[in-house]
Amino acid sequence: MAKRIIRVFPSKTSATPTDDLAVVGRGPVLGDVADEVHISVSFSWKLQKAERLAKLWKHVAPVSIGGPATGQRSEEFVPGKYLRDGYVITSRGCPNKCWFCSVWKREGVGVRELSIVDGFNVQDDNLLACSDDHIKAVFQMLSRQTERARFTGGLEALRLKGWHVEEFRKLDPSVMLFAYDSPEDLEPLQKAGRLLIRGGIIQRGKSLCKCYVLVGFPQDTYDAAEKRIVETMEAGFAAYVMPFRGKSGEVKDGWKAFKNRWSNPLCIIRSIYEQKKCELIAHVKKS
Repeated sequence: MAKRIIRVFPSKTSATPTDDLAVVGRGPVLGDVADEVHISVSFSWKLQKAERLAKLWKHVAPVSIGGPATGQRSEEFVPGKYLRDGYVITSRGCPNKCWFCSVWKREGVGVRELSIVDGFNVQDDNLLACSDDHIKAVFQMLSRQTERARFTGGLEALRLKGWHVEEFRKLDPSVMLFAYDSPEDLEPLQKAGRLLIRGGIIQRGKSLCKCYVLVGFPQDTYDAAEKRIVETMEAGFAAYVMPFRGKSGEVKDGWKAFKNRWSNPLCIIRSIYEQKKCELIAHVKKS
């Protein structure tokens, strides 16, 4: 008989499972019965809350704390267990050693390709760093889903190839996320933008290609961050401002207001974004 495992999450996100054995932010109540309790922590600043929850749940069943925030190496992906139905991870790890990222420290440098299971929201650390055969198999899996594909784990612009773009065009995903974290990311992002425009994926009024722009890291300035945001839009992407967080999870003074200024009102950003994107599309088509 399968074990009854209650999974506890310190806070809710869009990826949190919604089944009856998934619990968010609370201790046990009457009727909570389990063989094991797993507390899953995605962010380091939620670890203290996870430890408090563990003390409450230890009276129900043996408790373990896991998840990316703990630094533990991830295992095979089990659909619906720690991510809601539809989310899928087909590989672990990343070959890059970015100073702000814990993935390579946790998973080891490189990529481990996993068994591919059905899902539509791909959460891989760096899907495009996988072998061509693996990527093709992921695209094939996505092509048979009833939901449109989503690439929210992140796509590395430097690794984007022409054949990837053609496969993305066939899939017609609802969202593709890239990142602009360091100065060396700009040129690959611009190249990726041109590929996506030529492939018909980046189009006027169609902003499925989004890019997280890291801001507020040590020695960053408002002017430099604003320049990166504009460069992102000039490359054809919708810019999502992402303030840097340390282990405490706190955003430095002023950067929250900076993010809000670049997020609201949306009509201002959309106006700037559409203008820059149209200029880029016209330029690429002429070249």
